[in-house]
Amino acid sequence: MINVAVIGCGYWGSKHVRVFHELPQARLAAVADPSEARRAHVERTYPATPTVADYHDVLRDAAIQGVVIATPVSTHYQLAREALLAGKDVLVEKPLTDNAAEARELCLLADRLGRVLMVGHTFMYNPAVEYLKNLVSSGALGAIFYADAARLNLGLFQRDTNVIWDLAPHDLSILLYVLGAEPEAIRARGVSHIGARRQIDVASLDLAFPGGMVGNIRVSWLDPCKVRSVTIVGSNKMAVFNDVASDEKVRVYDRGVDLPHQTDSFGDFHLSYRHGDVTLPHIPAAEPLAVECAHFVECIRERKTPRSDGWSGHQVVQLLEAAHVSLARDGASVPCIPSPEESNITLHPAARGRETSSRDADRILVEAALD
Repeated sequence: MINVAVIGCGYWGSKHVRVFHELPQARLAAVADPSEARRAHVERTYPATPTVADYHDVLRDAAIQGVVIATPVSTHYQLAREALLAGKDVLVEKPLTDNAAEARELCLLADRLGRVLMVGHTFMYNPAVEYLKNLVSSGALGAIFYADAARLNLGLFQRDTNVIWDLAPHDLSILLYVLGAEPEAIRARGVSHIGARRQIDVASLDLAFPGGMVGNIRVSWLDPCKVRSVTIVGSNKMAVFNDVASDEKVRVYDRGVDLPHQTDSFGDFHLSYRHGDVTLPHIPAAEPLAVECAHFVECIRERKTPRSDGWSGHQVVQLLEAAHVSLARDGASVPCIPSPEESNITLHPAARGRETSSRDADRILVEAALD
């Protein structure tokens, strides 16, 4: 039995508490939260689960093997670092940190200590997304032309972040996982409509992949309808994942455009449109968060690298930072691997004004070894 503690019992933390309480292969050993009201709710709902106000009590408990960090993103780096140095395996809610330099440090630290570092990119554990990945990797869709993701709804507006950092991590992790490719450049545009702080509430991201494949992501807190969809268009077939649908989450369309044989005459040039069957594959029912948490426990027990490991989380944070550089340059194309002068920039809204720099990785490793 793996003992797991949850630090932070807000919106996502409370979901982790429920899932780990129900997991047969794990024991919810403790919940840490400074809010007395939240601790009282946990004590009423799960009387056998101890609660503490100070997360250091969790880190000092030698019986606890895994720690879930579900706190504001501005605290992720410090809490995850302390947990790793305390000898815990760590699952951090998305995004891993609010800047890529600190995300990289956590990855280096986890590698040096031999600890599990996992990021809560929950959609990587969604059976429908797994089905999309298998379609792409098997070649069933043919050569992939482009992918389009939309994550739209009315709210929830937040004071300490913007719509890109709030919603885009989901779709960035989905596209990276499904397409199995790393983008070379990104363009981003965003606007602010609501609120005194003028956080970006509507945005679009365009990713350029090798070979001409492109990815488009649209996110909004200001849309009348809730939309959660991913479309993958290939040379043979097309597939759509609709997470809002109660059933038929994935549809595969045998549709496309066939080019004619090469001719010398423009008059002989005619495209052939293919309209075939629509397949509704059976997608097994499973709660993605439960699959994710069970995977975390499995990685702790078997010392495996998580599907959504720290380095995948680092890549998502790098893309978010590159998107903000593009925003500042009026949507100009920005390389996904930042230049040295841009690699020290902290662009998450919650971290503005906080001193952030790219720390020396060797110093971190030495501290870890001597702790």
